[in-house]
Amino acid sequence: MKINPKNGVDQLLFGMNQNNVQAIYGKPSKQFKDDDGNEIYLYFKEKLRLTFYEDEAFRLGYIITSNEEATLLDKKIIGKNVAVIKSELPFKLWEQEGFDSTENHFNESNWLILQSEFGVVIRVEIGAIIKDNDEFDWKFKE
Repeated sequence: MKINPKNGVDQLLFGMNQNNVQAIYGKPSKQFKDDDGNEIYLYFKEKLRLTFYEDEAFRLGYIITSNEEATLLDKKIIGKNVAVIKSELPFKLWEQEGFDSTENHFNESNWLILQSEFGVVIRVEIGAIIKDNDEFDWKFKE
């Protein structure tokens, strides 16, 4: 499961609609709306959480995974030491924020979060990039 910064994960591209995603993965294991009216798809087998933004015609804008096979620039990252992973990546600017036993390591230029617990990466979050004109840089072209 390849994480493609600024683009998506594997065959999933930011900007896809729900039908595009279901053509790849089928119906989600669970789906619901969040407090903002966004549609959330959960795929248990793939360990994916997908957010389709309500105010963007329900286009795929955010992906979270805890899949052990997830790779970022050809490096497996789930279960690895977060300090080592960050040192091996070409992304040098990281903001860090702690929450109880977890920490988020955020790289804004790639809209990438490595979430760690006890110093080990437990999940990865990646979001669609917003361009200078405050519009999303959708990678999927219909």
